[in-house]
Amino acid sequence: MLDGKTIAITRSRDDASEFIGLAQKNNAKPIPLPTIELVSKGQKIVDEFLESLKNYNPDYSVFMSSKAVKLLFDTAREIGKFEILQLALANTMVMSVGPKTTNALEKEGIKVNYQPTTYSSVGIGEQFTKIHAVGKKVIIPRSGASTPFLKELLNKIGIDVLEIHLYDVCAFRDTSQWNEFRELFSQEQIDGIVFTSVSSVRGFFEIMLKDYDESTLIKKLEKLFVVAIGPFTADELKNFNVKNTVSEVHTVQGSFDTLKGTLLN
Repeated sequence: MLDGKTIAITRSRDDASEFIGLAQKNNAKPIPLPTIELVSKGQKIVDEFLESLKNYNPDYSVFMSSKAVKLLFDTAREIGKFEILQLALANTMVMSVGPKTTNALEKEGIKVNYQPTTYSSVGIGEQFTKIHAVGKKVIIPRSGASTPFLKELLNKIGIDVLEIHLYDVCAFRDTSQWNEFRELFSQEQIDGIVFTSVSSVRGFFEIMLKDYDESTLIKKLEKLFVVAIGPFTADELKNFNVKNTVSEVHTVQGSFDTLKGTLLN
């Protein structure tokens, strides 16, 4: 048990429910940190996606986050094109990056044909290699802040890729929600923090650099245990000179287990 430990995760309270539950079961104090917010490109994203499905005629649709699923389908509902979107996706084989995204798709009535065992871009690449998809076409609706890694990886495998950017991200603007974390962080009473994406690393630094100069912030981070949910998040932390441990399983549960294992040692 993590009695008396205070641990943070770079997600909003709504998105951090799993982490909060795990922390509370282990008698730890969880602090959700909303680091980023989505900036939708508007209602045009649905028409752009539908037009791309029609013209590009992909064999596969790949979803890399539950946020992309929710944004796309919520917008389709708003403009009365929900069923059109459902039918259009039904003409493709659908691949999801992991359980949370699969659940979001299934809630929208979308059958998920494939989910890799490793919940990451690398896992997506491995899954496509297993199903011998050379020469196939893939469409990926995602964030404009995404790295080019997945597209380049699939191109190397011999797959044609079209990425549709549904939204951009910016640092979370209502930082009053950070007040408790700021106070405990200044008193060195935070024991660990989980970073959940490249964007969340950037958002964290944009917010916290309003209170600290970079070298002081990094020194303070060195005094607590930092976990990256996956390798790209870890690389972004390294770009800021932050030492971190990569979760073996790239999920909230996996990150929590990594955090717990170290804090108990």
